[in-house]
Amino acid sequence: MHDVIIVGGSFAGLSAAMQLARARRSVLLIDAGLPRNRFADASHGFLGQDGKAPAAIMREAACQVAAYPTVEIVKGEALGAEAIPGGFGVALAGGRTARSRKLVLATGVADILPDLPGLTERWGASVVHCPYCHGYEHRDRPLGVLASHPMSAHQAAMIPDWGPTTLFTQGRFEPDDEQRALLDARGVAIERSPVTALLGEAPELSAVQLADGRVVPLNALFVAPAQRMASPLAQALGCAFDDGPLGPIIRADDWKATTVPGVFAAGDAARPMQNATLASADGVLAGVGAHQSLIRDALLAA
Repeated sequence: MHDVIIVGGSFAGLSAAMQLARARRSVLLIDAGLPRNRFADASHGFLGQDGKAPAAIMREAACQVAAYPTVEIVKGEALGAEAIPGGFGVALAGGRTARSRKLVLATGVADILPDLPGLTERWGASVVHCPYCHGYEHRDRPLGVLASHPMSAHQAAMIPDWGPTTLFTQGRFEPDDEQRALLDARGVAIERSPVTALLGEAPELSAVQLADGRVVPLNALFVAPAQRMASPLAQALGCAFDDGPLGPIIRADDWKATTVPGVFAAGDAARPMQNATLASADGVLAGVGAHQSLIRDALLAA
């Protein structure tokens, strides 16, 4: 039986594994190889890694983690998880079942993209989520925000720091008086005719087509899509969820312990504000939290 199984091998999972490896605990890290950031060519705003491809960052981190003798990394999907005497059992694709005393879920979220022609093939390049991650690369050119929830107006009010901004309400998310005053003060144009298609040679964006026939030049479109859990494991284990701004998130305390004893959650699946730095920090907390939990169990059993 492993001390800890970690499901998810991106920033959060690898950071958790590093803490546990350095504590000389036996760790099995299961990675399906489908990180949320696989659509982006570069990771920005991550201290010491600015501009490096996310896949390259994770390859290097995985090599560093795998150098510790107590760590095993398995490429594959975790299909199910359940509580068993003394810990947890995790079923892997291919038929293997692994067991551990503690479990860290770094399973991430999946983005539910708006159904617009030309959007999916631009995701991570000219259609992006986070201005801190991608805004600088599109600076001083026409930018848009595609409204997808009532808080989209507040996102639009941020974007003028990177370039001239238009909020596309899609005919569904009309700013209230307070939001309109903020948008006016920030110089944000409000467009109420819905975007019906994205134009240009993908993955670049040159303009958007509106329902009334007009074409609006744009260099990048910011979208905050709805999200869902990328894995069913937290629900299968009975973890509680909270309502995040874009979808459910796993409820976790300051040390990333979930409502299920022995289960920890880190990264995008367990926080409302998401980026690589925060996911990595969460992984550190989850790894340390799991280690401290193992120590407490041993003391109680003595």
